[in-house]
Amino acid sequence: MRTLLERSIATVESRLVLLAPPDQDVPGYFRNVNVDPTRHRHLVEEMQRLRGSIYVNDGAVKPEHLEPGGLHRTPEDQKSWHLLMLDSQGDVSSCAWYLEHDGRAGFDELRLRNCPLTRVEGWRDKLWAAVESEMTRARSEQLRYAEVGGWAVSKRSRCTSEGLVLALAAYSLGKTLGGALGITTATVRHSSSTILRRIGGSLLDCNGTTIPPYYDPKYDCQMELLRFDSRRPNAKYAGLVDLLGRKLASIPIILAASLKAEPYAPLTHESFATAPPLYAA
Repeated sequence: MRTLLERSIATVESRLVLLAPPDQDVPGYFRNVNVDPTRHRHLVEEMQRLRGSIYVNDGAVKPEHLEPGGLHRTPEDQKSWHLLMLDSQGDVSSCAWYLEHDGRAGFDELRLRNCPLTRVEGWRDKLWAAVESEMTRARSEQLRYAEVGGWAVSKRSRCTSEGLVLALAAYSLGKTLGGALGITTATVRHSSSTILRRIGGSLLDCNGTTIPPYYDPKYDCQMELLRFDSRRPNAKYAGLVDLLGRKLASIPIILAASLKAEPYAPLTHESFATAPPLYAA
């Protein structure tokens, strides 16, 4: 699998595209930034159509919950970075969004505030305390706090390394943007949560009590809340995260509107070119 992953990452510039959120200053580390509102809109709609078809097929949403054209739209789509993998025809074949929060944000400003556990007596306070502890730690270590979601992989790509490359790229993006602690709601379906655990995700903890998996009636599936630290993926994949990080410098970044890019400056974390692998605690 490592050899397959390394081969896939070696050519990732031809398949991975990033969409920057509105009003986002793009770090000068990225050298392939394009302002193209038409392509940006087209890729967002393709992504939403892909999610819609997969979620309906899995029984996670009903067809009537989609917007015209089979689009699965969420509020996060307008605020997030989007990591998109393209197939040989240039169509979106897998996707995920990465949403950074302002350092002053609290639990009630997260997408996670809608988690079904917040409506279960005895678990809302534990979940709130666990997440607030993570956010406090992020602020004290001068890191961002991020949520990752909207992960979808087309049926034809599920037997490839594509989904794993996309998940590793989310670590690389977080590290490139300055380092982040974060959280994702991962479905047990299609072994998504298993894959994310394998590369470094772990269950939340509140004073020694583990936040348990839960059933989400909205998507009709079992879910796990997994925390992550973009600086510390599983040691087995740390080198690949660093390799992907170096690749991100030339990955196409597509903006919906012209913004002033930040001048190049050394990253606030160790550079991908020289840093030793970072190990999970």
